[in-house]
Amino acid sequence: MAYATQIDITELYSEDALYVADRDGDGVPDAAAVTRALRSASGEIDSYLGVRFALPLPETPDLLVQFCVDIALYRLALSRDVLSDEHRNRYEDTLKHLKDIARGSATLNIAQGTDGDDSAPTEPDRPRPIVVGGPEREFTRAKLRGL
Repeated sequence: MAYATQIDITELYSEDALYVADRDGDGVPDAAAVTRALRSASGEIDSYLGVRFALPLPETPDLLVQFCVDIALYRLALSRDVLSDEHRNRYEDTLKHLKDIARGSATLNIAQGTDGDDSAPTEPDRPRPIVVGGPEREFTRAKLRGL
């Protein structure tokens, strides 16, 4: 499921932003190309979010709608060879923020779910520590004392 729709693109940037999806030059954006780009952008977003959050998300924050639109417009502009600096800057800013979310220095403002009562939401998944086990050490300070 895509995080955004063609309507979201027009609400955020107006109908003029969809010139990048006009495949046949008739002035009308190709809805199939827009849908494909939005689905692809959502998959790219999920590749970053999957590190921290269980997918699919329980809700779609407005931030993800914005990210999905920016990535999709970048991909559409790139495929049509009408890429502008604005498209590239929005895309790079989006990726930077998604990397921050994956790294844990930024987060999404979503409810993580509750245990069925009015308790506080559970903590988001964090990277698990590396646990190393093995045999007892052969050479310790105590065993080597006096040598």
